[in-house]
Amino acid sequence: MTATAKVAVAAAPIPAGTKGQVAEAVRAARATVSAAASRGPRRARLHLKRIDPWSVMKFSFAVSVVLFIVMVVATAVLYLALDAMGVFDSVNTTLGNLIGSAGENKESAFKITALGVIGTSAVLGVVNMVLFTALSTLAAFIYNVCADLVGGVELTLSEKE
Repeated sequence: MTATAKVAVAAAPIPAGTKGQVAEAVRAARATVSAAASRGPRRARLHLKRIDPWSVMKFSFAVSVVLFIVMVVATAVLYLALDAMGVFDSVNTTLGNLIGSAGENKESAFKITALGVIGTSAVLGVVNMVLFTALSTLAAFIYNVCADLVGGVELTLSEKE
């Protein structure tokens, strides 16, 4: 539609017979809105009968991936901050003295490294992803079985006041 056609449609006169109908429709709409505003918010009572396990699995996997990334990044930032303060140098020196006093070679002594700390965090994050996804999906199945027995959860939803 061109600009001139839009103007022509907007400027087209309303037929004489429909002016009263439009005014009546506007009055009715205003009355409905004011009646709804005066009686308070609408409420609806709903029953949550079933949760789809497939959607729960997808959602919980997405959340666990985000938590995995947050955990690895937070571990890396914390490690770098503590390493910059020299915490791990003193811990490694202390561990070397304790282990080295037993007569072993100092090169085979246990050391805390960035790869070890962040790698351990990543492994724990992957385990957490698998367990969180599996347990959430299992919880959806269990909810569905219980909802079949007792009718589900009743929710009352309402508009803002």
